[in-house]
Amino acid sequence: MRDPVRYSDSIETIGENEDETFDKIIAAMAKGGKVTRERYGRSVRTSHAKGHGLLTGELIVADGLPPELRQGLFARPRTYPVVVRLAHVPGELLDDRKVSTPRGMAIKVIGVEGPMLPAHQGQVTQDFVLDTGKVFNAPDAGFFLGAISATEAATPMPEGVKAAVSAMSRAANAALNAVGLNSANLDFYGHPFNHPLTEGYFSQVAFRYGDYVAKLGIFPDLAGLRDLAAQPFEPEDENGLRTAVTGYFRTKPAEFSVRIQLCTDLDKMPVENASTEWPEDESPYATVGRLVLPPQEAFSPARQAAVEEAMLFCPAHSLAAHRPLGSIARARMKAYEVLGNARRRENGTPPVEPRSVDEIPA
Repeated sequence: MRDPVRYSDSIETIGENEDETFDKIIAAMAKGGKVTRERYGRSVRTSHAKGHGLLTGELIVADGLPPELRQGLFARPRTYPVVVRLAHVPGELLDDRKVSTPRGMAIKVIGVEGPMLPAHQGQVTQDFVLDTGKVFNAPDAGFFLGAISATEAATPMPEGVKAAVSAMSRAANAALNAVGLNSANLDFYGHPFNHPLTEGYFSQVAFRYGDYVAKLGIFPDLAGLRDLAAQPFEPEDENGLRTAVTGYFRTKPAEFSVRIQLCTDLDKMPVENASTEWPEDESPYATVGRLVLPPQEAFSPARQAAVEEAMLFCPAHSLAAHRPLGSIARARMKAYEVLGNARRRENGTPPVEPRSVDEIPA
């Protein structure tokens, strides 16, 4: 592997009128949020709305890492408590049997040390917001504005229409998967019916990795999860993903390998184009730790109130050493904060930002 690219402020290119584009993205997502608020009688997340797992566990940083991987919260071997939320990606509470979408994994690492981004000063948490796709479905915020406007325009459509689109998209995407390809656009409504604990989850966008630049991947790494992946899976009810996750965790643990892909070539691994997959033959993912989730009640009423409703998982909740990079990341940092706070305000839910895992109910 070539030497990793050193981080500098020049890594990013700030576009003209970028804040105006971000505000338009927020307005488009808020418009969709108004539709769902009227539909459900409360405000839900405008992205990753439907949770199917609310978990606590540990992030264990590996010992003996080489210097280029000993960065930020991974600088030394230690164990951090974490809160993990599993969800689907859209900002709607869709029937899992009818509409299959990408899945998300949000991780809140508690007890991190070091300078924080300005919006997160005084806190001790690092958030990572991950999706099942390796790339984002738009290269930058300008393109994403067009995509999100179309998505939000579809929000009022009947779920039966979305179910038909999902069936066609799954079939088309399955044909691509059969020859080793994938479409991020088809995947939005045509994700395969996989058990949520058998998939990899990715940062999609680049972020600062201390002295370097990287992407993050979380990969299932337990014999039981590999056995689960080999079994056919279809959601058994409208909340089938939640049923599958909560049923699994009542008796069994899950473990994931935490891996970093360092940027070694800014031309082949661009920061400002989030739809470009970084080639793993140029820079393979390297293990830096493990995510360990023990058996537990993964969607208890108390946890729903504290995590599902009151907690915000936001890319701006970050160490300065892990600042998200690129146009899409900058848009997400602003949008998640604004829309998440609006959701909690509209629901009359006091915000929760834990300083200890003891604050998370069982």
